[in-house]
Amino acid sequence: LEKMTDLVAVWEVALSDGVHKIEFEHGTTSGKRVVYVDGKEEIRREWMFKLVGKETFTVGATKTKAAINIDAVSGFAYEYTLEINGKSLKKYLENRLKTTNTWILNLGGTDYRVVLEKDTMDVWCNGQKMETAGEFVDDGTETHFTVADHSCCIKAVSSGKRKEGIIHTLIVDNREIPEAVE
Repeated sequence: LEKMTDLVAVWEVALSDGVHKIEFEHGTTSGKRVVYVDGKEEIRREWMFKLVGKETFTVGATKTKAAINIDAVSGFAYEYTLEINGKSLKKYLENRLKTTNTWILNLGGTDYRVVLEKDTMDVWCNGQKMETAGEFVDDGTETHFTVADHSCCIKAVSSGKRKEGIIHTLIVDNREIPEAVE
């Protein structure tokens, strides 16, 4: 494996199917551009005469659209920005906080990352979209699924406040799991 001598940027991106590492090599003398997603080479271009531009690719099981913008700052200095679904990484992550809930839990010595996509009510666990069963209950809804033979339930209850909206709580084996901050 050749040494990544032209590594100029590394990003960690939390998606529903997991946290992905994106690495970018930019050889400003050779014009080389290489994009790695989770250590796997996605794009390799040699001898690019134009040193600025954009490389587009997809990330993860959900094939989320991503792009790296290469801009000249001054002289031979470059700036690299990552876009996810057409938004800057910062904007994407701010929006993601509003549209998803994430919980990290340990069951029998194994870590699990559970993600709820609030718009679709899809539940993901360690990169797999879960089979769920939803039901209406007195104070809201419950979405049931199983992780490693443990019964899990995401309760959705109105906060009673318009600004807060619906509160989602993960319960595993009758125990409430605190939400993770990614």
